[in-house]
Amino acid sequence: MKGLIFVVSGPSGSGKTTLLKKLLLDRSLRKVLVKSISLTTRPQRSNEHRGRDYTFITEKDFRSAQKAKKILEWTRYLGYRYATPKEFVDKQAGQGKHVVLCLDLKGALTIKKFYPENSVLIFVAPPSLRTLQQRIVKRCHKTRKEEIRERLKLARKEILGSCLYDHCLVNKNLAQAVKDLKKIIVGEISTRSKGFYDIHSA
Repeated sequence: MKGLIFVVSGPSGSGKTTLLKKLLLDRSLRKVLVKSISLTTRPQRSNEHRGRDYTFITEKDFRSAQKAKKILEWTRYLGYRYATPKEFVDKQAGQGKHVVLCLDLKGALTIKKFYPENSVLIFVAPPSLRTLQQRIVKRCHKTRKEEIRERLKLARKEILGSCLYDHCLVNKNLAQAVKDLKKIIVGEISTRSKGFYDIHSA
């Protein structure tokens, strides 16, 4: 049976990336769940690890991969490209592994289009727009005001699209949100894979 493809989305500041990192610390989940590493043309940040957080590539490399149809979906965010490598997702899912992706609304809908039977879309929402704004400002304290405004504008648009997802969870408390995300993923795997993953042993 093909593995499931979980897409986790949420606006900038929703905590989706941190949620996934915490989730994948769970040994029982790591046995059946792998994270797809996105390609990006943006510069590497000081706290990021090449090949673990992102695969950093040049614009030329991106165009070559796109031409060779090695990219499943891509988007441009704040001037940089982010893409999902097609070969990795197809290989893992084909071997029965469950794959988790961290994508925006456009990417999530593209995955649902290509994998309608085995994709699960999960939206991570902030407790409120005010909380989201505070998180973005705190995280981007050295960022230009124009970029912060752009992030907030995109965030509102993504929140409006949350109704298109299979599941929605609110990240008010990180520890609880991790539990909620795990419950969703384990529930989907258990239901669709007919006991492939035992929720009681997690």
